[in-house]
Amino acid sequence: MVMKNDLPDDHNWLLRVRGLTKIYGEPCSSTVQLTGPQFNSNICPETEAIVACAEIDFDLYPGEVLGIVGESGSGKSTVVQQLYFDLESSGGEVFFSHFDEGKTNLLEVSNQKKRYIRNHLMGMVYQNPRDGLNFSFSSGGNIAEKLIMAGNFHVGSIRERASTLLERTEVPVARMDNAPKTFSGGMQQRVQISKAIANNPPILFMDEVTTGLDVSVQAKVLDLIRHLQHDLGISMIVVSHDLAVIRMLTDRTMVLKNGRIVESGLTDQILQDPQHAYTQLLVSSLL
Repeated sequence: MVMKNDLPDDHNWLLRVRGLTKIYGEPCSSTVQLTGPQFNSNICPETEAIVACAEIDFDLYPGEVLGIVGESGSGKSTVVQQLYFDLESSGGEVFFSHFDEGKTNLLEVSNQKKRYIRNHLMGMVYQNPRDGLNFSFSSGGNIAEKLIMAGNFHVGSIRERASTLLERTEVPVARMDNAPKTFSGGMQQRVQISKAIANNPPILFMDEVTTGLDVSVQAKVLDLIRHLQHDLGISMIVVSHDLAVIRMLTDRTMVLKNGRIVESGLTDQILQDPQHAYTQLLVSSLL
């Protein structure tokens, strides 16, 4: 994890995002200008187009954990869903240093290249394990699916990798051939994490991964994520409405409201001395 007092090198970025925008419906030329925190709405008053997020700019650095926080509907999940190609963007640019030396806008590459990036260079852990796991497969089969999509077809090495990952995420290896539907919610999340990191991706997206879990299970999942990040050095983008999760996991934080970034900075600074009124409200609700 990046030390909180380290200033990142502008030339050493891993992911660079500029102007990322997602609009549902038919926008007009003023849709973005007529929505946002200053209007307390992300719905265009002229066309009723919904601005899920707009003008999102940030850099992610190697080994860094970036938090995205905000209330429901703020656009935080929309951001990572576009970065993982689950949603098609309405505009913006995304550059990834591990693909074409960071020279190509990922939003404009072919679907074939997007699949390559997802399968080889990215991992995603969803809020609902059903979105990230095939419940018809075994837990080991889910990990195998990720490995096969990345071109690993050797059965022995696949099972060995699956066994190693399940053990690392504290899932009993004896249950490798059991389906996730027979597991608890916390164990399903651990299997999903195993699948997401199967190919040692340089970047991992985590979208509300503890929502819906019992408090004691949340703590175990968060502790697992911290240890994996420390051991593997994976860069992460962590989406959460819960500032306690953000405080525990992240180096830097962006605060979203009505689809816009209203504040960003070191997580410690955001939590100790929030500047924007909305961030102050979020922090006060944590205390």
